Amino acid sequence: MARFATPPGREDFHEEVWDLARSIPVGRVSTYGRLAALATPPAGMDPAAYRAFGARWVGGAMAHCPDDVPWWRVINAQGKISPRDTAGEQRRLLEGEGVEFDAKGRVDLAIHAWGED
Repeated sequence: MARFATPPGREDFHEEVWDLARSIPVGRVSTYGRLAALATPPAGMDPAAYRAFGARWVGGAMAHCPDDVPWWRVINAQGKISPRDTAGEQRRLLEGEGVEFDAKGRVDLAIHAWGED
């Protein structure tokens, strides 16, 4: 399988991811993998390669998103905030929207996940 550091058509992929993230309602979260599953794979991309790299590419898109994208509503597949400098801010923003964390710092995706319907 080919290795891809960035998606083919990166700008278009990022725009689509950002539009999806803008659709996540207040008080809900989505995962990087779920947004990747909702996004259109780049043209000609092998489905197995897209499954392998899509969530990472969503992470890259979220790391460079415009100010109007609610980046804090995107978390990892374990229901946790990925470690980074803004993790504390992300948790405060989510809690301010009513998202609850358990004692291990996880969000119950059965309650708060968006895009699983």
